[in-house]
Amino acid sequence: MQIRVGFEITYTAAQPTPMVIMLSIHPSRYADIVGTESISTEPDVPIGLYRDGFGNVCGRLVAPAGGVTFRGNALVRDSGLPDIVNPAAQQLPVEQLPDDMLLYLMPSRYCETDKLTDIAWSLFGNSQPGWARVQAITDFVHHHVTFGYQHAHHMKSAHDVYESRTGVCRDFAHLALTFCRCMGIPARYCTGYLGDIGVPPDPAPMDFSGWFEVYLSGQWYTFDARHNTPRIGRILMATGRDAADVALTTSFGRMTLAKFVVVTDEVVA
Repeated sequence: MQIRVGFEITYTAAQPTPMVIMLSIHPSRYADIVGTESISTEPDVPIGLYRDGFGNVCGRLVAPAGGVTFRGNALVRDSGLPDIVNPAAQQLPVEQLPDDMLLYLMPSRYCETDKLTDIAWSLFGNSQPGWARVQAITDFVHHHVTFGYQHAHHMKSAHDVYESRTGVCRDFAHLALTFCRCMGIPARYCTGYLGDIGVPPDPAPMDFSGWFEVYLSGQWYTFDARHNTPRIGRILMATGRDAADVALTTSFGRMTLAKFVVVTDEVVA
């Protein structure tokens, strides 16, 4: 199958403002892009590309006084298969993990393992290590947290989500991946496109989505605490310790979001 993805995002600014953007499809999906991915600005300003420490594609620019509009468009091949489910995937002892996995056991900006470790062990200490434990964590978060865009707040942490029991997709991911880290399972945050493919259409406007991945049996597996069901057509844009590492846009000065439109549609022949 093929999926058309894209966005139009507008910011206003009173003066020239440096920015970093992370709006490209992740390099792991480059081979699936049909033709080329297009990212443009209005007015036209140069964008310098670089890779961050997690391998994500980032762009540097200076938005002019008045502001800037970003437009993106790509056609992506997809297997049409749902997220992989592998109940046999095993949890590795911490002492056997590769060095570069240890980062994903540590606390981070939105994931306070120190505040949630005792809670995690009281909830999941009797679960079977490995896939079953991650699924138990995902099930708990899915039922513990109520989704709603009115609950979104850029300062909300995993511990906040646990206590308030409300949030958006990134909050579900933060709480679940923090519990995983507390239980010795490397976990990282993911952001990208996730359209209503193979599921009833959501009447809410399309948005980018947040989910998480865990490291089991030597590879990363996808989990989604908000939806808690394997989904079709997930297109990764960036990964990191939490949402702070994968901000779609970062401005070094005051800017105001004026327009935000995301498109993720299956192309029907």
